[in-house]
Amino acid sequence: MYNLNDTMATEITLKKWGNSIAAILPKELIRREGLKENEKIKIDIVKVGNLDNIFGSLKTKITGQEFKNMVRKGWK
Repeated sequence: MYNLNDTMATEITLKKWGNSIAAILPKELIRREGLKENEKIKIDIVKVGNLDNIFGSLKTKITGQEFKNMVRKGWK
């Protein structure tokens, strides 16, 4: 679980349930929020991405050190 803009976010895995896909809420979340069966809730969906293939793959005209130096100038 992590805090996202003052709201608690929980990462869950979607599971196949018949012809549908289910999002099963952890018991701790249900207890903490006081959720009950048949209660309506709203869910904001944020898809978790995989950045493993991105790092090092972008071609730039400056080196990593030149980029860090450029960013540090803005901190002064």
